[in-house]
Amino acid sequence: MNSRALVKGFKKPKGISYEKEEETPNYGRFIIYPFERGFGHTIGNTFRRVLLSSIPGYAISAIVIKTKSEGGEFKALSSVFEPIPEVLEETHEVISNLKNVKLKLIDELESKTIKIEKKGNYSLKAADLEVDDTIEVFNKDLHLLTLSENGDIEIELQIDLGRGYIDAERQEEYVENIETIPIDAMFSPIEKVKYEVTNTRVGQRNDYDKLTFEVWTNGSIKPEDAMAGAAKILKDHLQIFINFEEEDEVEEMEQNKEDDELKALLETPVDELELSVRASNCLRTVNIRTIGDLVSKSEEYISKIRHFGKKSLLEIKEKLAKHKLSFGMEDVVAKVFNKKK
Repeated sequence: MNSRALVKGFKKPKGISYEKEEETPNYGRFIIYPFERGFGHTIGNTFRRVLLSSIPGYAISAIVIKTKSEGGEFKALSSVFEPIPEVLEETHEVISNLKNVKLKLIDELESKTIKIEKKGNYSLKAADLEVDDTIEVFNKDLHLLTLSENGDIEIELQIDLGRGYIDAERQEEYVENIETIPIDAMFSPIEKVKYEVTNTRVGQRNDYDKLTFEVWTNGSIKPEDAMAGAAKILKDHLQIFINFEEEDEVEEMEQNKEDDELKALLETPVDELELSVRASNCLRTVNIRTIGDLVSKSEEYISKIRHFGKKSLLEIKEKLAKHKLSFGMEDVVAKVFNKKK
């Protein structure tokens, strides 16, 4: 199969516009266009599902909670239904708080066990989990538990790298220590994804798709890196379906891309140059409707249009120069449009 024929005539995005807010580094807005009609939703929905389900992240997957008994020995909690001595919160509240900790391991570590020891009146917060420089917590002020005056507690936390959501029952398969309590783990670092598809104009057509993506993360990954990761996952899964050798067509495709862009520009209505009323009216009288019509004419022809002054001529030349165009491009226009026939 000729791979070139598959994409011939398809409008594809020229790049991505990325907008981020300095005050909210966990948020990113991406604008991609043009897509052929319908492709905006195809790409948008697929990307959204992959972002929410398949980007890896870190979570607390298991815990061991020990408190000092009257005999001076530490005793481990046997289940989530057992209360924690000298802790104000119910056990299920403490576990719920731990599930909400947003963190990551540095230096590409995939797993780590940490130990926290506290005694006396103390309000344990997520920031206390940063026991060394290999752990970064993003919601440091999150309250975990309140220890009473006589409290003495040891907590071991298992931090793992994973994808999606894994419930405590599945986590139990990997637990070897009877004192360890597995907990539900939400590994995904993506908190929210939203996309919108609107119409956009290319040349004289205004029914191409513009895809706008909004991505919110928990801080452990940048929105732009999450998008790149989702694209890589999709590419790796779809590559297996290609059953032909892709031809070395980079130069030709680049040339076709330039021709497509020039053709779209030449088909653009003159009104989009935002000329003065006088200049626009004069061009309309001689049936010049598009930029292609305009640059096909010579400067001499334009200057002889009735009521067309030097000021209007200079205005048009400046506008065309911004698009690297000029008068007298009749041969270029003919070549572009003949090639596309």
